[in-house]
Amino acid sequence: MSSYTVRQVAAFAGVSVRTLHLYDEIGLLKPANRTESRYRLYGEQELLRLQQILFYKELDFSLEEIGRILDSPDFDIVQALSQHKISLAAKRERLDTLLETIDKTINHIIHTRNEGDFQMKPEELYEGLPKEFATTYRDEAHKHWGNAVKKSEEALRKMNKSDLAKLREDFKENWKILSTMTAQDPTSDAVQERIVRHYALTRALWGTSASSDNQAAQFQGLGELYIEDTRFTEVDGVQVLGFGAFMSKAMTYFVETTLA
Repeated sequence: MSSYTVRQVAAFAGVSVRTLHLYDEIGLLKPANRTESRYRLYGEQELLRLQQILFYKELDFSLEEIGRILDSPDFDIVQALSQHKISLAAKRERLDTLLETIDKTINHIIHTRNEGDFQMKPEELYEGLPKEFATTYRDEAHKHWGNAVKKSEEALRKMNKSDLAKLREDFKENWKILSTMTAQDPTSDAVQERIVRHYALTRALWGTSASSDNQAAQFQGLGELYIEDTRFTEVDGVQVLGFGAFMSKAMTYFVETTLA
């Protein structure tokens, strides 16, 4: 039976070695064996499981949800692949609609520049786009933090697109990992390691990483907000039971033991 190293699997699947290490750490994808030097080795079953993980991620399932699905005694890989085909076909249809919307928008802009009249219906600007509460989220943040949010937005606008995208992706990845840890002790080393990361990424998003003010009170207040408004602790639009209380406890402990 063939065995593959973590780097080979990463290359096959188009994921990072770091991602595979993470999947091992959280029990989502364990290697089949390890060498005497503790290097991970993967076999065919692990490659098939990774394929499933990536399919479910493409369909916006959280890592916790993916783990529950794959570890269910009722899981059938053939049925899963059939369902993936249906779901991906629906997603392709939505993307086709988005591409058509983009073409319409481009044509509308060009036509407006040349002719000066409006040819595209307003609702057509939003065809295929998900209905999200981004505006509400921003308004809530402005209500709680006022000028701090404005300064954060100004700092983020100064970042180049690739750096900002990387920051958001890192935040999202760490957030998802934290959402899988709600059954753990919020003061444990494993959780606190992720909270340290959450603090650093949050400060980066606030545009205050270089500030001498450690913003202990603001960070603890953010944890309290997670309890008050569950929209702030959704993961891929799904509520994670107890996530807000877990985050608040973990963040308060971090503030009291590290920032105080």
